[in-house]
Amino acid sequence: MKRILTNIFPLVMLLIVGCTNDSESDLISIENEEIVNPETPVTYAADIQAIISNRCLGCHSDPPAGAPFPLATYDQVSARALNGQILGAISRSAGDPRIMPPSGRLPQSTIDLIEKWIQDGAIEE
Repeated sequence: MKRILTNIFPLVMLLIVGCTNDSESDLISIENEEIVNPETPVTYAADIQAIISNRCLGCHSDPPAGAPFPLATYDQVSARALNGQILGAISRSAGDPRIMPPSGRLPQSTIDLIEKWIQDGAIEE
């Protein structure tokens, strides 16, 4: 029995440690599990509003609850997106204390979706 535990325990530990997600590229988007289609324009109403509501409005409500500015309307979000503030804040590295949201870096697929929305011209509908 001791021989079995001695041989199996390291294997089990290797499997447990090997199955963790510890890199940013391993993160999966909860909001947008589908791959961004380069042919389909990304819109605020269909794609971005839910991300902002779920990840930003806790602090960036109107009036802001601890944040310096609100992100409660399309106009507020698009203005900050088009001047580079949103993409700059969400694209920081995981260890940066200024990363948004403060709870942790967004999945790369979500960042890619927001970036495509901006590149497409921050379309509302």
